[in-house]
Amino acid sequence: MERQREQGRYKTFVRRTVLVGGAQTALLSILVGRLYYLQVVRSEQYRMLADENRISLRLLAPPRGFILDRNGDTLAGNSQNYRILLVPEQTKTPGMTTKQSVDRTLQDLAKVIPLADYERQRILREVGRKREFLPITVAENVTWEDFSRINVNAPDLPGIVPDVGETRNYPLGPTLAHVVGYVAAVADGDVIDDPVLELPGFKIGRAGIERSSDLMLRGKAGTSHVEVNAHGRVIRELDRLEGRQGQDVFLTIDGPLQQFVTDRLGAEAASAVVMDVVTGDILAMASTPSFDPINFTYGLSKDQWDALVTNQRKPLINKAVSGQYPPGSTFKPMVALAALESNVVGSDHKVFCPGQMELGDRIFHCWKKGGHGNLDMAGALEQSCDVYFYDIARRIGIDRIAEMAKRFGLGTAPNLGLGTERPGLIPTREWKQSKLGQSWQAGETLIAGIGQGFITATPLQLARMCAQLANGGKQVTPRLVLPPDDDGRVGTPTLDTADQAKPLVLPQNLAVVHEGMFRVVNSSRGTAYAARIVQKGLEMAGKSGTSQVKGITLAEREEGLPNINNVPWEEREHAVFIAFAPVGNPRYAIAVLVEHGGGGSSVSGPIARDVLREVQRRDPARKGRKQLAGDNPPGARG
Repeated sequence: MERQREQGRYKTFVRRTVLVGGAQTALLSILVGRLYYLQVVRSEQYRMLADENRISLRLLAPPRGFILDRNGDTLAGNSQNYRILLVPEQTKTPGMTTKQSVDRTLQDLAKVIPLADYERQRILREVGRKREFLPITVAENVTWEDFSRINVNAPDLPGIVPDVGETRNYPLGPTLAHVVGYVAAVADGDVIDDPVLELPGFKIGRAGIERSSDLMLRGKAGTSHVEVNAHGRVIRELDRLEGRQGQDVFLTIDGPLQQFVTDRLGAEAASAVVMDVVTGDILAMASTPSFDPINFTYGLSKDQWDALVTNQRKPLINKAVSGQYPPGSTFKPMVALAALESNVVGSDHKVFCPGQMELGDRIFHCWKKGGHGNLDMAGALEQSCDVYFYDIARRIGIDRIAEMAKRFGLGTAPNLGLGTERPGLIPTREWKQSKLGQSWQAGETLIAGIGQGFITATPLQLARMCAQLANGGKQVTPRLVLPPDDDGRVGTPTLDTADQAKPLVLPQNLAVVHEGMFRVVNSSRGTAYAARIVQKGLEMAGKSGTSQVKGITLAEREEGLPNINNVPWEEREHAVFIAFAPVGNPRYAIAVLVEHGGGGSSVSGPIARDVLREVQRRDPARKGRKQLAGDNPPGARG
């Protein structure tokens, strides 16, 4: 009996031993299998995860592409930038929030280099908006001395990272600021669709070509693999792939000519546009006064911004494409062509000018008291007789005038890619009825006949109009960015042939306008004779304009107009002038407008003369010619 119980206990023990051993074997098998799975099957994955904790991938800002003029000279480039960055998460101090620890670091930094209170507030705002591991720009373009001091004191400035990057520079400064534009930091309202935009100090185009060609100029970011410790501090760089520089953009602008035009405009509130009448290339586009684009790149102070926006001469506005002005008598060629093309009058149509014209109970005065006497069309252009153009404007009506003006590009904003081009205004009967709910008046047609009233145009539009008058009436489109070469990389400043489509007007009608414009500056009776180019072969043809900004009362007219120096600046007339040269074979057109400058022939005419003389002097095609006088056939009127 005892023996049976012993055998039973033994069997139970053996059974339990087998069960425990089996369980242990199973557990060991599972453990071995799991270890095999982790160390063999999933080894690559976990090695990658470990490396991701140890290795940090960082983006490298790509160098921005250059903006170059037609000669390949730099208009916007890059230079070395010593800057100071701050990484918020590396400033953390026990018992303090991130903002508090950042603020303490900034206070310590201010003991080493100057740091304005508004800059501290900006940095703290960015800390609240960005992720803690993203660097924030504290200061850019610091001096080498300040940069050195930061490096020496770096151990006592947690989170502060001295860095060397690139910044934008503009060799011509204010001279081309309105065209080239500027770059500035990414703002809160920008769409962040590219991780590179979150890099510290990264800037995007904010105006001009910098903005319109931003994606092309921006380039492609590079990468840097760095080994970091548990605290995120960089131990060493393992691999680096530099970013791809942005594409260069070539402009039609001639840098030295642009500088000449800007210098010639001086301190006036003015603008000038020089065009190639064959290709439409804009060789110079100046607007004064201007601003230094580098100030926007570095960041404007409140005082700098206030000085710009309160300046009555409006330095922030590109007057060449955004300024809309009454064209004055520079519009008279359009009225003349409208009359000729409609066959209402011929070039021999004569009008006697006694100095005024009556229409109903109103009197419309000519600029010349006492009048011009009997004039034909070319003579009326030569002497800019208002009464003559009152007469033909009344005969043809506003709609025919508007149709001709629009045919030459007025009333439409040319698309140069600047984003600030304005269309001006060419009114019609329908426009006034729909916009103002009023019928067109006969007197308004007379005023439109001398480029006043509702009519406005930009200097760019006037330059285009003049170019098309000069090139035989061929349509030409203003061009600011040169097309890419065969590789699609850079522009090539080639001269293309003009559009050979049907001319905008008949040649015989255009010849009448050429005759009048030639006599404006080359006849002793012309309104701009004093502004003529005397060098043989370089002569220009032009049209002056003086557009009123304030009505003249009958009492003021009878008392005699005051000296311009006794009139407040903002009440003086605008001085306008259009011209082309050389008259024998036109290649260049210009429009000059000086705000509140006074007479177009006396103020803007000499500027146009000097610029057209300079652009012809610089023309490489002319330098090889032996006899310039041969380019100026007798009369040179058609």
